[in-house]
Amino acid sequence: MITPEHLHHEGEETEECQTPRLLIVDDEEIMREFLKEVLGDEGYVIDLACSGTEAVTKMTEGKYDVVITDIVMPELDGLGVVAAAKQLPYEVAVIVMTGYASMETAVESMKLGASDYITKPFNIDQIRIIVSNTLEARALRKRAAEGEFYKELSRKDGLTELYNHRFFHQLLDTEVSRAQRYGRVVSLLMIDIDDFKRYNDSHGHPAGDLILRRLARLVKRSSRNCDFVARYGGEEFAVIVPEVKADAARRMAERVRALIDESEFEGEETMPGGRLTISIGVATFPVQAGSKSELLGNADKALYEAKAKGKNRVVVFGEEAVN
Repeated sequence: MITPEHLHHEGEETEECQTPRLLIVDDEEIMREFLKEVLGDEGYVIDLACSGTEAVTKMTEGKYDVVITDIVMPELDGLGVVAAAKQLPYEVAVIVMTGYASMETAVESMKLGASDYITKPFNIDQIRIIVSNTLEARALRKRAAEGEFYKELSRKDGLTELYNHRFFHQLLDTEVSRAQRYGRVVSLLMIDIDDFKRYNDSHGHPAGDLILRRLARLVKRSSRNCDFVARYGGEEFAVIVPEVKADAARRMAERVRALIDESEFEGEETMPGGRLTISIGVATFPVQAGSKSELLGNADKALYEAKAKGKNRVVVFGEEAVN
């Protein structure tokens, strides 16, 4: 299960609330101390490095929000610091310092990934504004990334990491509407684990959860990149298959069924026939259903028929069972 890096224990200070940490890199002590005084007055936590090599060591051992580095330094220069920063396991913004004579190098550093540059001789207000804007842009990118994370998380089933029931319905609404609008087809596979209650009763729900996770991976692996695989509820899964007619959907369903039948599962010897199996019902819009609700209902009826005819088989709505 995906876990956001920013989640924290109760009582810990969140990353957003922490005082920004800045690393100032310059081989001239007077420049380091000047910037430390200017930016320290803004309330930032300031660290200093007298060379690019020392800066890389500090960035590796600690964690900074912004690195302000001179371009021209012996051994490892500012471009080297920018390149090293891009390899870190966390995001750090790099601001380079350059004289007007070295503007081409500053532009090159921006191409490598620097966030901004400061020109010498320094303008104190310019320094403050650039650092403040850089921190604000970094915070906005982080919030946007977290927003996408939580958006994706809200769509997923926590156990299997497939799409959840609620988002499945949104996807099916969209695909049926698209098929209706453009005169296309969309098929739906409803999948249920046969006799899963017996497995849970014999081995316990934690073992059953492992089966659900593994089955989810297998169904996902058997599907195309453009298909939508969801946990419909309990031991039931659903696969939305756009642009696929009933015959092709049946063949796909049979591949999924056969893969599960041929796979080995821990503790399946307690199941009927000594193996864990699935049944699948298939329906296609608009051939076998005129609406989303009919598509769901007919796929479910086909699944019920597969169960009634002995399980471990595929039934397409209105057709004979396979296997």
